[in-house]
Amino acid sequence: MKALVLAATALALIATSVATPASAQRRGGGEEKSPHANPPEKPKPDEKAYKAALERIPDAKQKYDPWGGVAPAQTPAPAAAAKKK
Repeated sequence: MKALVLAATALALIATSVATPASAQRRGGGEEKSPHANPPEKPKPDEKAYKAALERIPDAKQKYDPWGGVAPAQTPAPAAAAKKK
């Protein structure tokens, strides 16, 4: 008899959890805001300020070489290559 009562209770719990609507799991309960509805306006770039900032950049005196400090690979001397022939 105990097994029958436990089985009926388990079945009732399972049935109520399956029958719960998905809207009960949502927070807030209010209307959802669409991400596509009236996005905030971005400020437009100021062309005059942009051009003025470009003019303030100093000209480079020489071309920048980021690998300039790296030791060059040693190449075999041309005389060593001629001896092999």
